[in-house]
Amino acid sequence: MPLYEHVFISRQDLSNTQAEGLIEHFGAVLGDNGGKLVDHEYWGVKTMAYKINKNRKGHYAYLRTDAPAGAVQEMERLMRLHDDVMRVLTIKVDEHAEGPSVQMQKRDERDGRRERR
Repeated sequence: MPLYEHVFISRQDLSNTQAEGLIEHFGAVLGDNGGKLVDHEYWGVKTMAYKINKNRKGHYAYLRTDAPAGAVQEMERLMRLHDDVMRVLTIKVDEHAEGPSVQMQKRDERDGRRERR
C-alpha cells in the first residue's frame, strides 16, 4: 500500500487531550477503510505565520500512514468537514523516515541546550 504523511492544524482553543483525540479519531477512520496509522506525533501549540479563521495559533499533529488512496481521501474529506480542523496537508512518500520527525528533533535539541546552562 502507498505510504503517506499528513500534517493538520486544529483550533487553538481545544485542550491538548481534545487535539490528541483528533489523531485517534482520524486513525480510526483510516482503520475502518483498510489502512493503518503507522506512527503519530503531537507537536503542540505553535504560532502560525498568518491568521487562519481568526486564529493566530493552532495545535499541530503529524501522522504517518500506510493506507490505500480511498482511505486517505475519506480521511481528508472528514478532516475538511470537521469544525476543529483548520488546515490539512498530505504528502505521498516512498518510505517513512526512521525515528522522530524534524520538529520533534528540534524540541530535543532545545531541551539539551537548557541542561548545559
